[in-house]
Amino acid sequence: MARAVSETHGEILAAAARRFAVTGYRGTSLQDIAGEVGCSKATVLYHFANKEALLAELMAPAIAVLRALDDRLTGLTGVAAQRTAAEGFVDLAVRFRREIALLRGEFPELLAQPAFAHIQRISERLRDAFAGHSDRPAAQISALVLLAGIPEACAEFVDVPDDELRPALLTLIRRALEPVEETPPPTTEDKEP
Repeated sequence: MARAVSETHGEILAAAARRFAVTGYRGTSLQDIAGEVGCSKATVLYHFANKEALLAELMAPAIAVLRALDDRLTGLTGVAAQRTAAEGFVDLAVRFRREIALLRGEFPELLAQPAFAHIQRISERLRDAFAGHSDRPAAQISALVLLAGIPEACAEFVDVPDDELRPALLTLIRRALEPVEETPPPTTEDKEP
């Protein structure tokens, strides 16, 4: 009896996740995934146009959460931007740490793919929010280190319970980032004639 289409689809996704974890995205072929599922490469291609489409579907839930965080950051400045970025990014990294672990070391190459091009722009806005929209080099450097380090820590400590990992990361962020001063909008007296 043939497997149901949705069952096969799910098995392909699960096999791809396992293969990516063992041999990396680059080191995994569609044939490898098909072999793990016990189907043909043609069956994999029936469900997914290519390996990139498979990865995009695996990462879709995490990307949806990242986009929602990006939307929440719109219009926030200073401490509000820092706090929202920190809490939202830590929640995302902890929740999706297994997916992050699958792609360790391959993010730069993956961000170059058209399906993930928007992630680079969101990451830049997120870094700016972590910095409290400050252009001070120290604020920008701290923000970049945190954005790179938080996913790495989540991938490394995949077995640490969420209720331990999340507060540890938030404490680290509070220590690493200087709160920025809220700058009120300019008044008519502040403007040059």
